[in-house]
Amino acid sequence: MREDRPRNLKEMLVEAKNTSELMVDLAYAAIFYNSEDFSEEVFRLEERLNGLVFDMRTLATLAARSPADSEQMAGILQVVEDIEKIGNAAYDIAKIVVKKLGIPSELLEDLPEAEEVTSRVRVNAESRMDGRSVGDLDLPIESGMRPIAVRSDAEWNFDPEPEDVLRAGDVIFLQGPSEGIADIRELAGAPPLALGPAGEPGEAGSQISELERAVDLLIEMKNLSEVAVGLAYSALLYQDAGLAREVVAIEDEMDNMRYRTERWVLLAARHMEDPARLRGMLHLAIASEAITDCAQEMVWIVEKGEEVHPVLSVAVGESDEVVLKLTVSPQAPADGRSLGSLSLETETGMYALAVNRGGRWTYRPRASYVLQGGDSVLASGAPEGLEPLSELFGQELEDLGE
Repeated sequence: MREDRPRNLKEMLVEAKNTSELMVDLAYAAIFYNSEDFSEEVFRLEERLNGLVFDMRTLATLAARSPADSEQMAGILQVVEDIEKIGNAAYDIAKIVVKKLGIPSELLEDLPEAEEVTSRVRVNAESRMDGRSVGDLDLPIESGMRPIAVRSDAEWNFDPEPEDVLRAGDVIFLQGPSEGIADIRELAGAPPLALGPAGEPGEAGSQISELERAVDLLIEMKNLSEVAVGLAYSALLYQDAGLAREVVAIEDEMDNMRYRTERWVLLAARHMEDPARLRGMLHLAIASEAITDCAQEMVWIVEKGEEVHPVLSVAVGESDEVVLKLTVSPQAPADGRSLGSLSLETETGMYALAVNRGGRWTYRPRASYVLQGGDSVLASGAPEGLEPLSELFGQELEDLGE
């Protein structure tokens, strides 16, 4: 076991979960920015994830001392395998850019419409970030972008603490609404971002309806795959069979969406001189479905009513992005207001993963969605957002973890 990796199973699970999620974020960012640099970050993380997975399998095997232990460890090993598969899917997405498989400009134009984007910026000397702590910068509140990792040369920090000080040369990775990217780059002393071309040149002439439909489906598949993973981890954390069933329902829908995407891509190919530039879209559809398949596999133990190993629940709860279930209290500031008017991402650094009203879940509710007293909201984001979020929902901070 390498000295630079965590020494116990819980810490390994936390880091592996954070690593696989960061890989997915960076892989989509590689597509959005048409950046091989982002792809290289994914490839670096893949090596580390492989090592973590090997060590976790070793420790889980050694920890099973009885048939009962073996049953619970089987659940952990299933999650470990799915985390590895999610990393593999991210690796495949990142290769689209490096292998120049082709991504139509229509897709890049629509990717910012996805709920969150990932950004990467290097801290420049004497910038406002240089020499300041993560907590002092208060990035989730100031920009809506939350730090998800920091790389100093070859050393990774997947859980930046408020007291961690940023130095010139550090590379910080953030996630949040695209509106916050300009503020982050200004703080880091980086020039404004100029998006590159979308791989090969697009076709001249009018928009192709078949391609537009395929693009819309791909954006929805990306969003749904992220929702599925978030719901899966929440199901494990709360041992909630209802959330597990929602993941299964999403996986069923994703199968249908993949088939529809493939159909529209093939129909769009008829109108193009070089249909090969649509290959990247097919790879994205496959990868998004694979991520959702992993989410479904994770919740099998919850769906079947099996006991979740405490180490697994604790590890999910201690990752760098908290997931909480909250109820909107009647007459609270959020009662009767739309998510857009609340500006959760910029005001709290958290976002609504799903809302349950009357027993029915709405995934990734849009900005126009109006909250009502009694709504159950699954929120995810930076821990710094807990206090302002609790005030909006009319709940005491100490009640949020119950």
